[in-house]
Amino acid sequence: MAEAHQARMQNEVEEMVQSLERDHIRKMQGRMFRCSADCCDRPSDSMSQVHQCIDRCHTPLAKAQGLVTSELEKFQDRLTRCTMHCNDKAKDMFDSGAKEPAVRSLVERCVGSCVDDHVNLIPSMTRRLKDNLDSIQQ
Repeated sequence: MAEAHQARMQNEVEEMVQSLERDHIRKMQGRMFRCSADCCDRPSDSMSQVHQCIDRCHTPLAKAQGLVTSELEKFQDRLTRCTMHCNDKAKDMFDSGAKEPAVRSLVERCVGSCVDDHVNLIPSMTRRLKDNLDSIQQ
């Protein structure tokens, strides 16, 4: 992917992830730590019970992180498939005798279109992730 397109995509995704972390994940981390501390404040519980309690406290955050990771992996896979399609078109064009500048121009436009399409998917992906994060039991 051309550097400018790659930087644009990276900035958009980083902005989304930072928003999710700031507005959702960070709050979940705070609840997890407070819950874990409460587990440690139970003098009558056995070591095993305390560990099970702490594990229960960590579960929502682990689910949330898994959800975000899975969604980002799917997004990356789709973007990769799109850019691979651009590369295939370029190879076909090159094989049919097209000159390098024309092929380069095609790839640039095609990859730019992939980036535009995927940047446009980020708001709906963000809404879906926020809804799913909100639905995770604390």
